[in-house]
Amino acid sequence: MKFLDSAKVFVKSGDGGAGAVSFRREKFIEFGGPDGGDGGRGGSVFVECVDGLNTLIDYRYQQHFKARTGNHGSGRLRSGAASEDVVLKVPVGTQVLEDDEEQTLIADMTAVGQKVLLCKGGDGGRGNDHFKSSVNRAPRRADPGWPGAEKWIWLKLKLIADAGLIGLPNAGKSTFLSAASAARPKIADYPFTTLKPQLGVVGIDEQEFVLADLPGLIEGAHEGAGLGDRFLAHVERCTILLHLIDITQEDPKAAYRTIRRELKGYGAGLATKKEIIGLNKADAMDPGEAEAIRRALSKSIRKPVFLLSAATRTGVDQVARRLLEEVKAARPVKAAPELSLPVEDTGWHP
Repeated sequence: MKFLDSAKVFVKSGDGGAGAVSFRREKFIEFGGPDGGDGGRGGSVFVECVDGLNTLIDYRYQQHFKARTGNHGSGRLRSGAASEDVVLKVPVGTQVLEDDEEQTLIADMTAVGQKVLLCKGGDGGRGNDHFKSSVNRAPRRADPGWPGAEKWIWLKLKLIADAGLIGLPNAGKSTFLSAASAARPKIADYPFTTLKPQLGVVGIDEQEFVLADLPGLIEGAHEGAGLGDRFLAHVERCTILLHLIDITQEDPKAAYRTIRRELKGYGAGLATKKEIIGLNKADAMDPGEAEAIRRALSKSIRKPVFLLSAATRTGVDQVARRLLEEVKAARPVKAAPELSLPVEDTGWHP
């Protein structure tokens, strides 16, 4: 299945059914009169968050969703049936935006079962039975149904993960994900091996958190270079970022600064998120030389730097525990249930 995280969709709710103009003409009934029924309600359009989906690929092949018009009323005070609603099913983490500039947020679908109304169906029109009066015993007026609503919306998928992996291409992000979790992303010795975000569940000390691996960034990504920065939206919800740097490249400090500039250029608060910095592929050089590079980088950027090797799993558990600590600290603390103490009976009381 292809990965699609953005789709533009047209939605339209159904019009209400028209009311009926009808009169009673039954034999042997003394008093006749209007008996036109009301029209039925048009179908509404909802968006619902469901389990089992991880992409918006369904909306690549169908972009128009229209609910049916409500059934018209008929004689003998029979109202028209309401039309069925249309439900757009989306994965967890989908945002629904309204205008073309993608600025107006309609809904943020973050929980399975969440359901939001996008377009309300039009109400049915009234039949001529509603318009009879003492001076108008045979009204020939009936209302048409109310029109439905229509709009273009954007569906934007932002994966819900606790931590995100960032770095230049070939920094070893996919290897780290495969070493820390049961995920099996594609791993190869050429740039841009990862073409779509990957998720993995990391288990440490009988606790778990979700780690997202993103395609590599390069200089100018926020301007569209390489794969661009479109996938950075998937780490906007992350509590902490793991910034991996290839220790074998000529200037690890320059690599760090490049990614920091891209995060700042993208915006959305990514540059201010907490991050853990790891020098990966430490097994490719002498331990003393690797430690010297780590100290120099830590002193230059004034932040702690971890030394690790995802290929040999050296330092992977240490970094995973550090990520887990930050994730746990950011999770909301559930309030302890209040215990009700027994009330002593002091005797008779009214």
